[in-house]
Amino acid sequence: MSAERRNKNRGYQQLLVWEDAIELYGLAFGAVRGWPFELKKLASQSNASSDSVHRNIAEGYCRRTVREYLQHLNVALGSLGETLSGFIAYSRNGQIESSTFEQLDTLIFRLENRLLKLVEALERKRDSKDWTETLIVREDPIEYGTDPAIAHDLRILLDGAVE
Repeated sequence: MSAERRNKNRGYQQLLVWEDAIELYGLAFGAVRGWPFELKKLASQSNASSDSVHRNIAEGYCRRTVREYLQHLNVALGSLGETLSGFIAYSRNGQIESSTFEQLDTLIFRLENRLLKLVEALERKRDSKDWTETLIVREDPIEYGTDPAIAHDLRILLDGAVE
């Protein structure tokens, strides 16, 4: 993201969960690309559910209440479950290679755990008695496997009280 295009509404682009979700969409799209006509509906559903994950992370981030952010993160988790369930079925029925499924499953597992940690952190902040109008939720560099020096802050602006 270039310096001239930075603002607080685009902060989701710095989130590891969002990066993982973008990667998931690419892997899912590639896994079903070229499927025959009779499987196009399944391919379309897989693309839509994997696409929904990164979109809900972004939309929730851009909302101005923790309640709405959490709601969108939970929708993202639902879409992630839908995506995984589809690929489990495709793998068990020989519609995708086991190596492709393993790559998808590994990424989905990591993304799911990161999303759950983010939801938990936001819930703790929401429920704390010492919140301010600007909540800062730090991504846990240990959970994310990154150097603490490059961990990013999530800033969520609240409209009045936490709902």
